Parts: sequence; structure tokens; C-alpha cells
Amino acid sequence: MRPRAFDLIAFDWDGTLFDSTAIIVRCIQRAVVDVGGAMPTDQAAAYVIGMSLAEALAHAAPDVDPALYPRLGARYRHHYAAHQNDLSLFAGVLPLLHELRARHHWLAVATGKSRRGLDEALHTAELHGVFDGSRTADETAGKPHPRMLLELMEEFGVAPERTLMIGDTTHDLQMARNAGCASVGVGWGAHEIDEFHALGAVQVVHSVRELHDWLLANA
Repeated sequence: MRPRAFDLIAFDWDGTLFDSTAIIVRCIQRAVVDVGGAMPTDQAAAYVIGMSLAEALAHAAPDVDPALYPRLGARYRHHYAAHQNDLSLFAGVLPLLHELRARHHWLAVATGKSRRGLDEALHTAELHGVFDGSRTADETAGKPHPRMLLELMEEFGVAPERTLMIGDTTHDLQMARNAGCASVGVGWGAHEIDEFHALGAVQVVHSVRELHDWLLANA
């Protein structure tokens, strides 16, 4: 059997594994309007996906008084909670994760979500025991700071050259680059793929099937 190229594979969550981009955009837009700000464009709202919530909302609502940020965050969580049961993994993701586990890769999540938000998303029977570790933006530094990946690499004793980050935003790929890790960009999430290769992505894929085939051949 061909030896593994990567011992640790870290995934972004929203827009990479979880089909949530469109709903997050709408929730950001509604939250900003709720506190009196100008509604961000779809592009502006999608750009901040992957950042920590506080940073994302501040970036998406530059005309909102910082004193209103706590209420802005609360309104976002209100809108998101109303739709979180509408969300699901992208088709093909779960079989892919199981195949990677069968090959004895460590699997992790590195996300801009809060710990509470990620735990709620992972609290399903189908995802029980799938991931070996995770980091969220509220318990470490947000993307593109490399701390999430550095902590995961330390936890599993894996070197940067044996770690792969997979994500749908430039924040994900810049984080990987900052941590000295390889990255794969996925083209079905929040950001356009034009900048992915410039940020060091070793591959850009356009479907879960393509990601599956690439990982099984190269990871």
C-alpha cells in the first residue's frame, strides 16, 4: 500500500463540509439590517465566512456602531438558529470521511464557528466519532491566524509537511500557508477560486466527488 502523504487532514466546516453558505449570508444580512446598518451585498456577506463571528460581523457592517456589536451578534445567532435544522452535509461528504478514517488519517475541524455552534452541528449520530479533534474561533485565534492548525498539529504530534487543510475560503488557505501546511481549495463554498492557487493550494476541486478522488489518490 502506498504510504500516506498526510497524517492529519483538517477541514473547514461551513461551506466545505456543511451546506450552509447561502443561509449564513442571509442571516448576516438580516442581522445587520436589524441593528440599523445597510444590508451587505451577497459578496460582502460571503467574504467574511470563516472569520470569527465578531470579526465577521464587524467587517460586514462597517457602518454599525461598535457599541451595537453584541446585539448584532445576538441577531445573527437568532436568525441562524431558526434555520440550523435546514442544513446538512454536502452529498458524498460522510462516505469520504469514513474512507479517510479507514486509511487511518487523523481528521479534524478548524472553523470560524463558536465551540457551542460546532458542538451542536456535530451532535448527530452520523458524525459520532468521525473527527479526532477540532478548534473553533472562540477558543483560539480566528483565521487566517495559524494558531488553530498549530494547536491541532501539536495535539496529534504531526509536522506541518504532514498536515493538509481543506477549505472554501481564502481565509482557510491563508491560515494553512501561515502554518506551513499544504491546502486544497474547494470551489462550491463562499469564495471565488481565482486566488486559491496564489495562496499555495496544491489542488482546487469543484465537487465532493473530485475531492474524494483526489484525496484517495494523493493524501
